[in-house]
Amino acid sequence: MSSKTLSAAETKEQLLWVAKEMLRINLVQGTAGNLGARLPDGNAVLTPSSLDYMEMTLDDLVVCDLDGNVLEGTRGPTTEKALHLAALRQHEDIGATMHCHAKYATMFALTRTPIPAVIEEFDVFVGGDVEVADYCTTGTQELADEVASRVATKAAVLMANHGLFAVGKNPKDALHIAALVERTAEIIWGAHALGSVVPLPEEVNKTFAGYYRFGRTGTM
Repeated sequence: MSSKTLSAAETKEQLLWVAKEMLRINLVQGTAGNLGARLPDGNAVLTPSSLDYMEMTLDDLVVCDLDGNVLEGTRGPTTEKALHLAALRQHEDIGATMHCHAKYATMFALTRTPIPAVIEEFDVFVGGDVEVADYCTTGTQELADEVASRVATKAAVLMANHGLFAVGKNPKDALHIAALVERTAEIIWGAHALGSVVPLPEEVNKTFAGYYRFGRTGTM
């Protein structure tokens, strides 16, 4: 996941923009969802708990170390901070994390149905099928560890009976992944209404998913 390294200020500005954009493009409603990003010093910046995204400012963001200790900010971090910190702690190649309640993706999460990689660009950017993580209670370390284990080689995972978790090299990249997963989930939902969904050939899936792994880790 190599890219231009953002400064701490740029990372915070981008995270705030993505938080507002996440609401604008209907990946969340109200104050639902949350975001995290790795800072150059190794700490993480998180969105605060239960604050309107449209009213959120840079001063409302919370900086924590990867153990969850608050270092900067007057507000409490998201109640799902463990979710973001576990992914950042376990995977050094992840730079940003997003949890959202995208409508079509959540339909798949509620039915415990993986979102299949049936479109080439989905393989390239996500790395293959989006699996469904085992159900764990919201806000627990159990959920954080379960979800973090699922993004070791993929850019997204469904949280059973909850929503979508996406990762990227920076907040804008995580937003792109979440939006692509949601769009694909909607397309698949519509395709099922027209008939059956025809999968890509297995060799094509393997090849295109390899592009994602190479871009993330440098190995096929």
